[in-house]
Amino acid sequence: MLVTRLQLRDFRNYRQATLELPRGLSVVAGANGAGKTNLLEAIYFGCSGRSPRTSNERELVRRGAPVARVVVDARDEEAAADHRLEVGLEPGEAKRLRTDGRTVDSLVALLARPLVSIFLPERLELVKGGPAARRGHLDQLVAALWPARADTRGAYARALTQRNALLARIRAGVAGPAALDAWDAELTRLGIRLMQDRREAVEGLIAPFVGLAGRLGLPGRAELRYRPRSAAADAEGLAMELEKRRTADLERGFTAHGPHRDELQLTLEGLSLRAYGSQGQQRTALLALLFAERELLAARRGQPPLMLLDDVMSELDAERRNLLVSLLRSGGQAVVTSTEADHVPGSDPGELIWVEIGAIVGGSAVRPALAATGS
Repeated sequence: MLVTRLQLRDFRNYRQATLELPRGLSVVAGANGAGKTNLLEAIYFGCSGRSPRTSNERELVRRGAPVARVVVDARDEEAAADHRLEVGLEPGEAKRLRTDGRTVDSLVALLARPLVSIFLPERLELVKGGPAARRGHLDQLVAALWPARADTRGAYARALTQRNALLARIRAGVAGPAALDAWDAELTRLGIRLMQDRREAVEGLIAPFVGLAGRLGLPGRAELRYRPRSAAADAEGLAMELEKRRTADLERGFTAHGPHRDELQLTLEGLSLRAYGSQGQQRTALLALLFAERELLAARRGQPPLMLLDDVMSELDAERRNLLVSLLRSGGQAVVTSTEADHVPGSDPGELIWVEIGAIVGGSAVRPALAATGS
């Protein structure tokens, strides 16, 4: 699935812009603050319905504008079919998602959408931050690998919320402990499915992650490990674990055991990269993880995701830049930002997209667009 065109209206600092994306690699070049990162965010937002940078989506609407709109056109070459994804965002209102003219609740589980992966400097939190972000990222990969399983995490979260609310009611004396039985059955049924999906995804990532980490320059043995909180192999086993902890849960007022406490560990020479890795090592590990996911998605879904890489070349030496570009050219589409076009080895004029303060101003992939004001 290829992204063929991006259309923006009142998104971040873009008033209006249209961009045709070619196959292969595109390089977005421009000064700091021009809107390069915003352009990558818009592509990701249009393909997934969510921002990779903020949970406060009001920030996406251009200052002074009432509504932001992103349209992504895509081409499914295998099926010879075209698709259109539309996301409308009005502060204070529900986000409007449409695919091929049909309103949908989410883009995540759609087969008719381009897969997309993004590297941003702030996404280093996936490596150096707490486990919640890594769990969420892993669940997004599960949804991309198996769209039919996309709702498992949400269903588990809803069951967990209900169980925790019931714990509070029992503590308040308005319900008895036996009322937990039904929610425990639902939580364990969904929890085992969630754990199995996560384990299968990580097993597929391990080999490519190790290989890519070495190629990209991590000095030593890198490993990726799924660390579930539960040792249960089936729903019955997880139910027994919850039963043993029921008294403690009632004392605390929340559920302290289960896949909502799982961890995805990235290690180097047996040490946690979160705790002991340098900024450069964490950055390299994140790149290795994203490219490992690309390999896995290409193998399982038959399509590599569109790779969006923001400001990744500035901190790499010449050898690593060449290696990264060779990886990006090895299949699928990619968009890379840089303040200097020559930071991307081998890029030619046909791959360049020039950006100035909220406007796409040049490049062979550009259609004329109205000027934009900064924000």
